[in-house]
Amino acid sequence: MPLSDIKIRNLKPGDKAYKVSDFEGLFLLVKVSGAKSWRFKYRVDGKERLLVIGDYPAVSLAKARQARDIAKAQLADGIDPSEAKQEEKRLRLEAKGQTFEKIGAAFLTKQRKEGKSAATLSKTEYHLKLANRDFGRKPITEITAPMILKTLRKVEAKGNYETAHRLRARIGSIFRYAVASGIAETDPTYALRDALIRPTRVHRAAIIEPKALGRLMAEIDGFARYGRHARQPARATGQA
Repeated sequence: MPLSDIKIRNLKPGDKAYKVSDFEGLFLLVKVSGAKSWRFKYRVDGKERLLVIGDYPAVSLAKARQARDIAKAQLADGIDPSEAKQEEKRLRLEAKGQTFEKIGAAFLTKQRKEGKSAATLSKTEYHLKLANRDFGRKPITEITAPMILKTLRKVEAKGNYETAHRLRARIGSIFRYAVASGIAETDPTYALRDALIRPTRVHRAAIIEPKALGRLMAEIDGFARYGRHARQPARATGQA
């Protein structure tokens, strides 16, 4: 007979651990301590195996049945549910070591190998320093758009609007590098494109009068030919 929440809550520990079945291989192991653990019994190549799903009530009856159904679907695809769970755990632990600071350092190394200018490398280092201060030690997969926006707002609060935009772009570059490397799945900075204050552009006066433009071009030509400190000598043309 299938289990119910009332029946599960009324299960008492005994002198030995015992099993109470639900259906289709799912059962609850009641331990001597009183703890109750969900298990799924299945077979692979004729050999019986067990998948530990989790403890009740943290894993409810509905969630335990859902996990059982997922495991059955994996079996239908030729996947061992226990091995799949171990692989998921391994990837999770590996992802925790992939911090923003670590990936940012790898991105900077990539820029150096590409022969980027000293100015570009310096800007990258500066932007990474600002970002690392707030979330550098966090796994990159756990960093969200609101976390990044909080950092950008600090820069904005000082009136450095242009720097805030460039910092957003640089952080985005790190995330896209992580996505390309198979470490992250998305770039959260994409959602922040319209969240920052746009810096006011200062438009410089332009020369639009043809004669004035001609004089400027002549002066530039003279500077290029004779250097900054030399004056262009007057030359007479024609024959005597």
